[in-house]
Order: sequence, then C-alpha cells, then structure tokens
Amino acid sequence: MNDKPVPQQRRRKVAKTEVANGSGGGDGGDTEGTETNGLTKIITSFFFVEEQEKSDKSQVEDKMMFEANHKKEHGDVFDTSNPIKKRKSRTAKPAASIPSDAAAAVDFGYDLNLATSSGGVATEKGGDGPQRRLWVKNRSQDWWDKYNSADVSEDEFRKAFQMGKDTFEMICNELTASVAKENTMLRDAVPVRQRVAVCIWRLATGESLRLVSKRFGLGISTCHKLVLEVCSAIKDVLMPKYLQWPNDDSMRVITNEFESLSGIPNVVGSMYTTHIPIIAPKVNVAAYFNKRHTDRKQKTCYSVTVQGVVDPRGVFTDVCIGWPGSMPDDQVLEKSALYQRANGGLLKGVWIVGGSGYPLMDWVLVPYTQPHLTWTQHAFNEKIGDVQKVSKDAFARLKGRWTCLQKRTEMKLQDLPVVLGACCVLHNICEMRREEIEPELMIEVVDDEMVPDIALRSAIAMKARDSMAHNLLHHNHAGTSFLS
Repeated sequence: MNDKPVPQQRRRKVAKTEVANGSGGGDGGDTEGTETNGLTKIITSFFFVEEQEKSDKSQVEDKMMFEANHKKEHGDVFDTSNPIKKRKSRTAKPAASIPSDAAAAVDFGYDLNLATSSGGVATEKGGDGPQRRLWVKNRSQDWWDKYNSADVSEDEFRKAFQMGKDTFEMICNELTASVAKENTMLRDAVPVRQRVAVCIWRLATGESLRLVSKRFGLGISTCHKLVLEVCSAIKDVLMPKYLQWPNDDSMRVITNEFESLSGIPNVVGSMYTTHIPIIAPKVNVAAYFNKRHTDRKQKTCYSVTVQGVVDPRGVFTDVCIGWPGSMPDDQVLEKSALYQRANGGLLKGVWIVGGSGYPLMDWVLVPYTQPHLTWTQHAFNEKIGDVQKVSKDAFARLKGRWTCLQKRTEMKLQDLPVVLGACCVLHNICEMRREEIEPELMIEVVDDEMVPDIALRSAIAMKARDSMAHNLLHHNHAGTSFLS
C-alpha cells in the first residue's frame, strides 16, 4: 500500500472518528480498501484545517500590522478592531460641530488655559499623544483696540483711565518685569498694557467683572486675576517709590508750606480716616458694622477704614488700611505703624494735624472741642480746619478717581488691603504728575467723627496748643470768619 504509515496517536484519533461516524467494526480483506480510503480523507481533512488556521492567523497579523501603521501615520486614537471603541469614535467626532456659543459652558473653567482663536473653534494640543480639544470663546476686543491705538486722543484716554498716556506708559514700564507672562503652547499671554489697563479701568469705574470682561475681550476669571496681580505688583514695585515718609529735606519743605497755609509751625502732615463700604463679611460681621453710617443713611452699612497722612499737595506719606469699620478714629490710630514709630521718637518736635476724632498728644494736634470756645480758640480751630481740609480733599480726589472705593466691593476681605493700597499709590502718581481730575468726579467725603473718651492725653501738648492759638490771634495770623 502506497499510503504512509499512520502514527499510533493518529490511529487513535482516526479510530475514534470512525467509531463516531459508525464506519468501523468489520472483519476481512474486503473492507481493507474502504478503510484505507476513509483514513486518507480524514488525514487530508486534518491537513486542510491546519492550513486554514495558519491562513487565518496570517490574515489577522497582517490586519493588525496595517492598523498599527495607520495609527503611526495618522495619529488615530481609536482601535477599529474593537467594536466598543468604534462606537466611542463615532460619538466623539461630532464634537467638532458644536456651535461656538456653547463654548460658554467651558469658558469659565478653561479661560486661563485656552489658546487665542479668532474663529471661536477648537484648538488642539500638539505632540504624538492623544489630541486634546479645547474650546475658545470668540470675544471682541474692539473697545480695547481703540484705546490701545495711537489714534485715540489724550483727553479721551484720560477720561477713560483717569490719567494721561504718558503716565499710563510709565506705569506699564515700571510693572513690566513683575506682570509680564510668557506665551504658552495653548495660548498667547495677555500683553502688559492690557493687563495694566484692565486693573486701572476696574479701579477707575468700579464696573462689574462681567462688563470689564466684555470691554477687554477676556474671561471673567482672567479679569479678576489680572486686577489682583497688578494691584499686588503696584504694592510691591511702586509703593516703595511713590508712597514713603519724607526725609529731612522734604520735611523742611512740607513744614514751610503748611506754615504758609495756616500759620501753624512744624506741621508735617494732615491726617484723616475714611470708610470704604463692603458687603457684609461671613465672619466677625459685627466688627465691620458701621453704626454711624447706618444711622445717617438709614440702611445697614459695613466698612473698612483707611487712615492717611498727606503732605500739602495731597500726596499720601503714610496709610493704614483695613481695620474694621466699627473702630473709632483714635483706635485705628493706635493700631497703626505710624503710632508705633511716633512713640519711638520719629515725630519728636513736629505735629500731625487731625480732626476731633483723634486725641491731643505730643505729636497729634487737634481742634478744641469743649463748648463755649473763646475767640482765640475759634481762630485756632479755623486754621486747624485749613490743614484738615488738605487731607479731606485728598480723600475726595482718591474716591473720585477710583470709583470702586464708593461702591460695596465683592472682593474678598483679605484681598481688599492690597487693592486699596494700589489706589493710594496710583493717586500719588497722578498727584505728583499733576494729573487733573474732572470736577464732576469730585465727591463730598463724609465720615462722622467721635470725640475719644480720653481726648486730652498730654499736658505738654495742651500748653503748646494754647500758645499757638494765642500767637495766631495776636500776630494777625488768625482770621475772623468765625464771627460771620
């Protein structure tokens, strides 16, 4: 027989197959040919099955290799061999057709990380990894482009930002190193001029962040962050230069100017304390309750205090910011660093003039407050009032320029001192550079003064005040307007 001998294991398989098919079990030579033909068919079938399996396996490997090459060339993130991932790919692709107005849903959360896009479409992160699609809301910057242009007039720019172009440019140059940011792969950084403009506009107008966002074409969260960042930079960079206690040479100039104004010698500053309205805080609310403003306005008022000392030009030389509005002026003074420095001998032999809310001390000169004043005391109070008016007018210009100080701000209480300090610094810059304020912006500053429980705290100061009052009247320095 020409057939190859069948191994023993293969014979067992054949036998089992034959039994299963009912073809085995006969004797004799007549059936030998039939058995041989059946065995040959079975062996051929096994070879055919093995070849088919090899062919199928080869096709699968070729398909996987093709898909791997396709992924490498086209960056496809979905595996088409997996029917579940196929469904994911079909549901993910329509995201590119989301209308641009739906970007508002992610604008607030992604605002600081998105790339700048002119068409309001998705931008993708580069690289070999999965592509990240971020939606950018298309915002108009036409308003800012107008004021950022050299074509805008000086008067129009000053009316918008409460300062001229040169002053604005100087501030930008001073702050560039502190506020400039680098471009990233996802977006271009907001330019320094736009950052500073957002902050100054917000302080000057007191507009809500939503309106500031629309004007400058930036997100609400971006505008809020820019205001705090620029205010912090103003405090760190500009405050040491533009808000400082005068040196000896400046002190002599200041005392001479105040003496020319009032006839009172050795006056180095005019002091006033004002209140800035706030929304009721969540903690320690009673401390910020302002009873005097509440009684006068007939509505509940909460505030923080700003104590300032100014020179004859109305430039702040010292500020104390942020103490609760329930504290009277004398307590705010006692909490200030100025009080500590004065007790250390900084103000020996000179005076700071304050209102009736402050006590008379060795370095604080205040008007007479007792009833039934003499002509001499009336004359002295009139001249003290001239010095007081310098600081009160300075606060009127401060609040007039920076309208945010007139409104209840939604800023967090811990952020408020930095913002108020920045307003004082910007006020000083405008005053030093002779930036005029629009007359209609001037407001009347009203802050009720309470006479301290202990108004006279120095016998030496009492004698000195009486001597000054006598000299003013008898040397024709005191006026007589109090008689009219």
